[in-house]
Amino acid sequence: MSAPLTLLAEDDDNDVYFIQRAFEQLQIELRFRRVVDGEDAIEYLSGEGKYANREEFPLPRLLLLDLKMPRKNGFEVIEWVRNQPKLRKLPVVVLTSSRADPDIDRAYELGANTYFVKPVKFDNLVEFVQAFHCYWEKLAEKPDIAQ
Repeated sequence: MSAPLTLLAEDDDNDVYFIQRAFEQLQIELRFRRVVDGEDAIEYLSGEGKYANREEFPLPRLLLLDLKMPRKNGFEVIEWVRNQPKLRKLPVVVLTSSRADPDIDRAYELGANTYFVKPVKFDNLVEFVQAFHCYWEKLAEKPDIAQ
């Protein structure tokens, strides 16, 4: 059985590369689709445009979301997701570089489930990925997201 799908909304190619490397180093299967900005995230989640084929682009079980993205930022994506009846229960995990209290507060106020600051060092990223995987894939009970 393959790993559940995660939608990774991240505009930085380097961050995506190192996230993938951390999963590989830990030998954890990562099944994800990547979008590079907030508008793409919304289009994917709504199943519109190039993402209309749900067999090819299924709904994710988790949204891993950067806040600082072009076109629409992560805050706008969280707000949009929480206003969609079929997606309200989708777990939204913020993974961003901002440690600013107003960003943290706003993300939670809009409905983020968890807020993480991206580790700067690769070793810390590997530790983060291990803890993230343990929590979200092994310990946390996830809601049934409408297909």
